Amino acid sequence: MTAEVIFDPALPWSVLAVAAVCLLALAGYAGRRGLVGWLMRAGAGLVILAALANPSLREEERTPLPDIALLVIDETASQSIAPRPAQLAEAEAALRSALDAAALDPDAPLEWREVRVADRRGDEEPGSYLMTALEAAARELPSDRIAGAILLTDGQVHDADLLTSFPAPVHVLLTGTEREWDRRLIVETAPAFGIVGESVPLSLRIEETGLVPDGEDRVLLTVALDGDVVLRAPVPKGETLDFEVPISRGGQNVLELSVPEGPQELTPRNNTALVTINGVRDRLRVLLVSGEPHPGGRTWRNLLKSDPAVDLVHFTILRPPSKQDGVPVFEMSLIAFPTRELFMEKIDEFDLIIFDRYRRRGVLPTPYLSNIVRYVEEGGAVLVASGPAFAGVESLYRTPLRTILPAAPTARVIEEGFLPRISALGDRHPVTSDLTAEAPRPVSADGTPGWGRWFRMIDLENVSGDTLMQGPEGRPLLVLDRPGEGRIAMLASDHAWLWSRGYEGGGPQQELLRRLAHWLMKEPELEEDVLTAEPDADGLMIERRSLAQVTSAVTITRPDGSTEEVVLSEASPGRWIGRAAAPEDGLYRLSDGDLDRVVAIGPAAPREFETPLSTGALLSPIAEATRGGVKRLSDGIPDIRRIREGRSADGRGWIGLVERGGYRVEDISLTGLAPGWLMLLLTSLLIVGAWRKEGR
Repeated sequence: MTAEVIFDPALPWSVLAVAAVCLLALAGYAGRRGLVGWLMRAGAGLVILAALANPSLREEERTPLPDIALLVIDETASQSIAPRPAQLAEAEAALRSALDAAALDPDAPLEWREVRVADRRGDEEPGSYLMTALEAAARELPSDRIAGAILLTDGQVHDADLLTSFPAPVHVLLTGTEREWDRRLIVETAPAFGIVGESVPLSLRIEETGLVPDGEDRVLLTVALDGDVVLRAPVPKGETLDFEVPISRGGQNVLELSVPEGPQELTPRNNTALVTINGVRDRLRVLLVSGEPHPGGRTWRNLLKSDPAVDLVHFTILRPPSKQDGVPVFEMSLIAFPTRELFMEKIDEFDLIIFDRYRRRGVLPTPYLSNIVRYVEEGGAVLVASGPAFAGVESLYRTPLRTILPAAPTARVIEEGFLPRISALGDRHPVTSDLTAEAPRPVSADGTPGWGRWFRMIDLENVSGDTLMQGPEGRPLLVLDRPGEGRIAMLASDHAWLWSRGYEGGGPQQELLRRLAHWLMKEPELEEDVLTAEPDADGLMIERRSLAQVTSAVTITRPDGSTEEVVLSEASPGRWIGRAAAPEDGLYRLSDGDLDRVVAIGPAAPREFETPLSTGALLSPIAEATRGGVKRLSDGIPDIRRIREGRSADGRGWIGLVERGGYRVEDISLTGLAPGWLMLLLTSLLIVGAWRKEGR
């Protein structure tokens, strides 16, 4: 029970003050004049003023409330660095016990709340946000009951400036040790896009912080592009390094840069950086050589010219050198075929060469055709669309190109209506898989494709490569192969144009030729043997494409070094998928024994590992401002003491929590000290007494 006197004046205090001054002035004047009753009259005035002030005795019945302490535990990724997990577990257990014991003290009751701070994922800004969590927890509590906050952290927070004050002491207990050092690979500049066939600039720096041991001034840098090492060389520390990275193919080019882990280095998590450069083709240069005019020639031209990214050079051989009709040369309007310039000097500038119904008639000498073989084996691409001449003596097969052609003609030309069909292997290959879905009509119940017929096909014997489409009697119609570093495709018919004309409903000619061109250009989405992984809301979506019937499980190595084996299930022919959890940001390495893949979730080295050294520098301002302390757990776990408000809460081997003395008011009673009747009676008696005294 507590009591105090309170006032509830009937008039404003300013009015009462003026009245009191006037009363004192009049009483003093009367006293100086020697009036006999001035003292009683002044007393009557004071009684009236006291009555107007309306004093009351306020009595409260209070119930003491326990103070509240906050224990904030940092569980972000950098706390996984040894020996921090062990320190954190030991300190957490000791502080829990100490806080439970303090809660039993009847003279200074205490409650405590636990706040755990984990890594942010998804669209949130990554990092350690301890001050945000502390502010949110304190906002839900009465400020006059907060006894203090204890932060178990490595000191690496990214919102240290959020709080500049706190209603109670903030104590920082640091995990880690003072003798830490770390090496970090920093990519300073890296382009998001690059032109295929050109190089892009890249800048990086190798930085070492902390108590760095004596050693060499250089460290071995390894650069891998799509899993293949392209550079391994010693580079100086602390200097910005500029170098060029060649972009060899379209799509994503994954560049992995790494330096080795140093002796007793804090963590190797930030020794690796992953840069994804999207390779784009400036212009796709295509050379189309038509051996003779025919209805399909315009189809090829229209298809290639419809793409604004294609630079097409198209020649149709209208007048072979063997033709002797006596027409004077100066009367001819035909352009001479620049064979030497195209097939010897500038052949490597083309991304794709298409031979459409070409026949050997002396236009391209043997050395030029041999140069095409060299062009393919060194990474070029050729598409052969065969006509009837391919089965005869003028066939391209009877040139040096036979060494790279995946099929040989049997000299037979099949001229009958037939439906092109996807082979069993074609169902698994990205070029022809789901091609029937692009047809104008669905596949019938007996498996007949829903497209129109072709009427001519050159009979081939498969020599190498993969047969994706078949004609009559299961003969090869579309064959793909990879001679050397290049690629080649053979289409054993010149009637694909019937689909574009809509004959019998037509067919997916444009989609088929588009996929063929992209496969020849080595576009990643049409690779038939590839392992990919993409992050999504549930972790990692893994996809394996292969022409083989069975794929093995994929082994995933997480950023913390733990591994998991994921068994893939076949989603469609040639395509297997699986899912894996991705509990933290960083580099995930996938391997199925044949193929390897590296994928980054968030940054390759999360923000937590940009500067992983434990430090109290970031949190010391808030600790000093609230009279708290910064201590290392490696020096011992401090005791917890209760202290009075206003005193220092940090001492040798101990930290303090303030006794706030909070309470809850259960009942309030008010007793008037100047009741009206009493004040009236006293005033009357004093005035009457003064009158009688003056009357004598």
